Amino acid sequence: MQRSIAVLGAGGWGTALALLLAEKKYKVTLWARRPSFADRLASVRENQDYLPGIRLPNSIQITSDLERAVYGCDVLILAVPSMGVRSIARRISTLVHRNQIIVNAAKGLEPDSLCRLSQVIAAELGSAYEDRIVALSGPTHAEEVSRHMFTAAVVSGTGWSSVELAQDVLMAPFFRIYTNPDLTGVEVAGALKNVIALGAGILEGLGLGDNSKAALITRGLAEMARLGVALGANPATFAGLAGLGDLVATCTSPHSRNRRAGIALGQGKPLQAILDASPMVIEGIPATSAAWKMAQEYGVDMPITEQVHRIIFENQKPERSLALLMGRPKKGEFF
Repeated sequence: MQRSIAVLGAGGWGTALALLLAEKKYKVTLWARRPSFADRLASVRENQDYLPGIRLPNSIQITSDLERAVYGCDVLILAVPSMGVRSIARRISTLVHRNQIIVNAAKGLEPDSLCRLSQVIAAELGSAYEDRIVALSGPTHAEEVSRHMFTAAVVSGTGWSSVELAQDVLMAPFFRIYTNPDLTGVEVAGALKNVIALGAGILEGLGLGDNSKAALITRGLAEMARLGVALGANPATFAGLAGLGDLVATCTSPHSRNRRAGIALGQGKPLQAILDASPMVIEGIPATSAAWKMAQEYGVDMPITEQVHRIIFENQKPERSLALLMGRPKKGEFF
């Protein structure tokens, strides 16, 4: 039986996933929020705004009608920005049925509630859907996945049959999917790596080199794991694809908008100008707010996150933040 899959969100990542799934001969519908954008995608068959140069096959149905996209599909993939997850989950809450699985492809934390995104989705759909929600994470730049560049990612959830189904649906010759039972760790790692990527970009903007970036990535991973463990995660997850893998890609890749935003911050550009210049959401901004709140709530030492927060939300000079980090009291590497 041919599976029917709806991808909700026609940004770069949603478009790349729709392409991958269409190549596997699934029946794919790509939903765009704006009718004018959906009409242009259907006409031009290219996502010129978010994934230029990649043709969309005619087999992908494109619509702005949410009910049409969701009705009767086997798998729902949420590929909207993290701040839009609650809204889209609320909108589909009257459309989904218990036989569908929901794969969340966004990475982030909700700044107000401090919830992980699977918790946000479950809160809107109801507890009966908790075992149907799967998180997709890892180093997965849409620009590379859409061009069949070898990629490995991870899926996680509380319902193992749903996790294994997501693995089967997404696995492709160039897209290898692993499973991980640690949903908390996978989601926390996917959100926090964007915070550290902002910091890595700031160092580049200051004109610093490889030594400083390597130190920041390493120590950033340590504080990501500390918060994850405080929330009940398995520390090993942070050495995996959702942690170290995604962290390295996001801190070093020219595709990373969080890194690019950090570079601009390090160069002294105002935050609002950076946000206005980006056509896509910079997920590290709300993630920094949520991570710093959680660090304080759980009493977790997160000095890099603290300084990124000060630069973004308190207008502290990056040079001052760097001096404070380097001047912290001496300690052992592992404590």
